[in-house]
Amino acid sequence: MRNYTTQMDAARKGIVTPEIAAVAKKEHITSEALMKLVAEGKAAICANKNHTCLKPEGIGSMLRTKINVNLGVSRDCKNYDIEMEKVMSAVNLGAESIMDLSSHGDTRGFRRKLTHECPAMIGTVPVYDSVIHYQRDLATLTAKDFLDVIRLHAEDGVDFVTLHCGITRKTIDQIKKHKRKMNIVSRGGSLVFAWMSMTGEENPFYEYYDEILDICEEYDVTISLGDACRPGCLADATDVCQVEELVRLGELTKRAWAHNVQVMVEGPGHVPLDQVAANMKVQQTICMGAPFYVLGPLVTDIAPGYDHITSAIGGAVAAMNGAAFLCYVTPAEHLALPNVEDVKQGIIASKIAAHAADIAKGIPGAREIDDRMAEARRNLDWDAQFACALDPETAKAIRDSRSPEDDHSDTCSMCGKFCAVRSMNKALAGEYIDIL
Repeated sequence: MRNYTTQMDAARKGIVTPEIAAVAKKEHITSEALMKLVAEGKAAICANKNHTCLKPEGIGSMLRTKINVNLGVSRDCKNYDIEMEKVMSAVNLGAESIMDLSSHGDTRGFRRKLTHECPAMIGTVPVYDSVIHYQRDLATLTAKDFLDVIRLHAEDGVDFVTLHCGITRKTIDQIKKHKRKMNIVSRGGSLVFAWMSMTGEENPFYEYYDEILDICEEYDVTISLGDACRPGCLADATDVCQVEELVRLGELTKRAWAHNVQVMVEGPGHVPLDQVAANMKVQQTICMGAPFYVLGPLVTDIAPGYDHITSAIGGAVAAMNGAAFLCYVTPAEHLALPNVEDVKQGIIASKIAAHAADIAKGIPGAREIDDRMAEARRNLDWDAQFACALDPETAKAIRDSRSPEDDHSDTCSMCGKFCAVRSMNKALAGEYIDIL
């Protein structure tokens, strides 16, 4: 029998939950140090009490940077088996979180399959699912309908929910007045904006926030405060709409913590490289160190087909400056639903960004594998190099497809006997260095 409601409640009571103990071990810190971070809201352990197969992870700027993978079926791509293949591939590649953005078909069946079989954190955006669940147009839904879907997701074991609570009727006037180039590009944010515009009512996720907190506290669901006004192009970055919403999210963060509900705050989006660090620092101040969850950020708008690279550049800078959670971006971003290979490319790019940032921040243990890789390269030990690689299969496949023609298999086909490592090893050992 749990004598606490949420991980935050337990931390504030000095209770070391199994999740806190597991995360502390992974992060190479003490349970006491982690409890302090969770109690203060500076780290979150997204762990719904009904997600029993979860392998818990901690999210916070002082912990290893985590990555999230967006998946889910749509009307044009509705094969659940393929989506599950993507899910398991993502987990095997090191994704700590799967966000189910399904917008077609048996969404509850797929969501329950995830929380019963997937060991990664599971997130959802309930506003997407509301139309599908009720099979009714957006304008016919009521505030109660939206809240009931949040409860449904909580019951199903979802670890965190993205809720666009910070967009209000005031935002409608701001969007009309400030004439953004891309308006609102958040899918959930646009749905809430549309609902308010059609019904004339206030955002139900803002108006009934206390009732939502009760649901989240009951099931230990973390709220990911969605950034409805995140910039969708460089021209809209760090504008009035984005910053004003962030201020409101800071207020909502305090209210959640008062209910022992854990919070993450979502951020941009498309941001010029020189503004990324500033965006992170502003969020940390306004939201009092709550974990920051960013999409990218994408640092240029002109790379469709390569946006996994665009976002990795921004993601590394963001995480180095305080972002805790990177939402991956695939080569298919802005173009199509990603396939299995797109998912892999997006994950690897995000993992590189996260790891590079962890090294820069001095996260305990982050540099160890890089040092092992350096030693393996010095020794021309290819198996050891593959063992250190983020994607061993791809690294081995490239080498095997272009192996040296002669018997000097300790080198590669780029340099052959001209290999600097080989020459230095021989020179330092006092051996004769043959080149021809």
